[in-house]
Amino acid sequence: MKHLLGLKDTSKEEIENILETARGMQVILDSNIKKAPHLNGKSIVTLFYENSTRTRLSFELASKYLSSASANISASSSSVAKGETLLDTGRTIQRMGTDVIIIRHPMAGAPHLLAKHLNCSIVNAGDGMNEHPTQALLDMYTMLRHKGTLQGLKVVITGDVLHSRVARSNIWGLTKMGAEVVVNGPATMMPVAIEDMGARVEPNIKHAVKDADVIMGLRIQLERQKSGLFPTIREYSKFFSVNEETLSYAAKDCLIMHPGPVNRGVEMTSMLIDGDSSVIEEQVTSGVAVRMAILYILTR
Repeated sequence: MKHLLGLKDTSKEEIENILETARGMQVILDSNIKKAPHLNGKSIVTLFYENSTRTRLSFELASKYLSSASANISASSSSVAKGETLLDTGRTIQRMGTDVIIIRHPMAGAPHLLAKHLNCSIVNAGDGMNEHPTQALLDMYTMLRHKGTLQGLKVVITGDVLHSRVARSNIWGLTKMGAEVVVNGPATMMPVAIEDMGARVEPNIKHAVKDADVIMGLRIQLERQKSGLFPTIREYSKFFSVNEETLSYAAKDCLIMHPGPVNRGVEMTSMLIDGDSSVIEEQVTSGVAVRMAILYILTR
């Protein structure tokens, strides 16, 4: 692999390689001394045009745990604020000896633009409403650790699917790995022709989660509520929130997942978020292991 731009164009074999490599990285992460020489002599830069806590920090820790030289750039505190173009910024970073640029950008296709014009490896950390491949990979890795396989799993993704790059990457990735993906949410938050990606749309939350192995909530982007995508938060919660009753329709060992941050009481109840079925905190740990694996594979 030269770049990781999205799971739409990543093969099943490449996904399997990342997930298997992450198992080895988990050993490093679980040890008392979190330091390995895998990226010694390599340079990693995170370039974020949007706010982030989990993704940015996990990439930075992943690079440090593997002994690389690392730096981070925020658009608000860089020459971007002075009018510098994305491509010029990328070229400047590359000329400083950078091996990997990890970019988050509000415009879909921004990582692909850099990959087309730069020689260093590019990792997509989220581009607009397109994809968030590393989040989907850590989600799959978490499922794999608990279920042993992704083949045949029923995974329900519920919430604001329309604006979710996490949902798109998970659909591409999970269907390639043999899972059944069901999406649920208000009709106004469902992308047109999402079935063409391999997912099945089920409007009723109880029907959607029947016998589900995994239920993944998505953040309702409250900043978009002014667009009138649903009447009120209370009404959304009544018809689409994942709660204890909803979970009773799923498989007994169903996992509760969420990419975070969670709007408690909106997408799902606090009792589920903090309950025994929840692996939301484990997803954060998985994110470091998976991102360690990706950086190692790209720089070999």
